Amino acid sequence: MVLEENDPRYRQCSVTVMDNIADPDISFDAHGICNYYYEYKKAEGEGVFTGATGEAKLNALVSAIKAKGRGKPYDCLIGLSGGVDSTYVAYLVHKLGLRPLAVHLDNGWNSELAVQNIHNIISRLNIDLFTLVIDWEEFRDIQLAYLRASVVDIEVVSDHAIFATMYKLAKEKDISYIISGTNIVTEFIMPPGWLYKKMDFANLKDIHKQFGRRKLKTYPFVDFKKHVYYSAFLRLSPVSILNYVPYNKAEVKRVITAELGWRDYGGKHYESLFTKFYQAYILPVKFRIDKRKAHLSTLICAGQMTREQAIEELSKPLYDPVELNSDKAYVLKKLGLSESEFEAIMQKPPRGHQEFRSDTILKQRYMKFLQRTQKVRHVLKKTIG
Repeated sequence: MVLEENDPRYRQCSVTVMDNIADPDISFDAHGICNYYYEYKKAEGEGVFTGATGEAKLNALVSAIKAKGRGKPYDCLIGLSGGVDSTYVAYLVHKLGLRPLAVHLDNGWNSELAVQNIHNIISRLNIDLFTLVIDWEEFRDIQLAYLRASVVDIEVVSDHAIFATMYKLAKEKDISYIISGTNIVTEFIMPPGWLYKKMDFANLKDIHKQFGRRKLKTYPFVDFKKHVYYSAFLRLSPVSILNYVPYNKAEVKRVITAELGWRDYGGKHYESLFTKFYQAYILPVKFRIDKRKAHLSTLICAGQMTREQAIEELSKPLYDPVELNSDKAYVLKKLGLSESEFEAIMQKPPRGHQEFRSDTILKQRYMKFLQRTQKVRHVLKKTIG
């Protein structure tokens, strides 16, 4: 079913700007309010802590991080892309007196502005930075494999690598806490069909096996067994610290601009030239997905934007035509694709990630094992502890 906004079957949420274009999972109640609004409110009620409760939880977390890191060079890891969320995390942990090691993935797509923002952040906050410069030929080959496979979440390639790098660094440097910029009030809403599990290496490996052309020798990865080891045994699950503080996006931008010399990219995750092209061209043209709807809807639910303001924002073109031509030429040249090759990829029908191998069965078996052994593990924990 291909819908346009003038189609009688078209529906848009009466509170947010989510609609049924490219989103088969959306549903509406009798008042025209979509499921994402209610899901956001539930998540906000359960996971966002403000006032005295948020302060108490934050203080307890900071105390635990400092205690675990005592006598070590660093007490936490933070990812640093130069975007709003990661920049504010760096600013916040510095103010809280923590000693972070910032981790950045250089995948070959950083904009000059991103490089400058990162430089300003680490120099003004006096934070150490570990940069993983990923092998470009390998990385390009995986990105091309995802494009040829016609799956929706090409960003898995970058996200998996940064998670793998942070887990490895945390183990090597004996760091117990990974602090994430993920948060509810600015990025909770995202239809399931618009992304895929970042840590499913079996999926990535199969897509690359079928559509890649180079052998992967240095690409950082975490397979299912490693993920269980890091998360269950080393307990290295990322902590979303931004859920414990007031987080108004417009105000945060003002703070990091004034304090860190941060400059805006003009779009969420546009610090990466590829992400910009992917979100503003590939997704809307090939998959009919405009991620702005999800980002703006979250801000509406959080009370940081009105629906009218969001609709006005959506009325603006995703790309300036001149800028699109320039960015498209750059991306195709860097990927080694001709115009005709790229257009052939864009014309291929989308495929689901589920059509490729996955670690889902292994995960299900592991969860059943945990359920069966829950009582035994509880007794052992009490005995040992």
